Amino acid sequence: MTEKTVIVTGGSGGIGRETAIRLGRDGYAVVVAYGGNSVAAEEVVAEIERAGGKALAVAADVADEDAVAALFDRAEEAFGGVDVVVHAAGIMPLAPLAELDLDVFDRVVRTNLRGTFVVDQQAVRRVRDGGAIVNLSSSVTKLARPGYSAYSATKGGVEAITLILARELRGRDVTVNAVAPGPTATPLFLEGKPPELIDRISAEAPANRLAEPVDVTEVIAFLAGPARWINGQVIYVNGGTAA
Repeated sequence: MTEKTVIVTGGSGGIGRETAIRLGRDGYAVVVAYGGNSVAAEEVVAEIERAGGKALAVAADVADEDAVAALFDRAEEAFGGVDVVVHAAGIMPLAPLAELDLDVFDRVVRTNLRGTFVVDQQAVRRVRDGGAIVNLSSSVTKLARPGYSAYSATKGGVEAITLILARELRGRDVTVNAVAPGPTATPLFLEGKPPELIDRISAEAPANRLAEPVDVTEVIAFLAGPARWINGQVIYVNGGTAA
């Protein structure tokens, strides 16, 4: 394909990391946006470059509009423009609603919900016609697991933003979709969970396993490129764990 540029937020780990590597392999120039782990982000860049691709790492707080504007500026300076944005950055502290500290709640809302709004706002202004915006939601919005109230609330907001934005971009030939993974073997999901809980959750899918990040990136890559007639949708990628 003609070289295109993708920004992947949360690109230093988990689904974001695998997405950056996959899209680099598909021929995109990749901007790996990260929050704090510069070493991990540079490792992703190095892996893309070893495979013959182009990439750079840029630090950005996704909830800070100036930082996100600077991120897009850097992408345009390095690669000439932006064609695809995959917004995978997020946090997932868990606790029952009655016990969740409100400062933690505010941090989840700031990163997951405001962060999506800020990144999508820049994407709308910068993504070239024929491009795509892919937000990461979660199947937990359907599973309604105890302990996930804050996280799930923000992901419900991500889905609302996605569906409305797709319609606001009428006439632009830019698709906007959300991917909602189920339980996936990433550090974000696995952290703090005992093995017996992981085993129980794994057994919920008909395949009796957690998703691997690559299971999700296959769908993201499809939405980023050839899926031009899928727009304004939430795609649940959970192996049959939830509707």
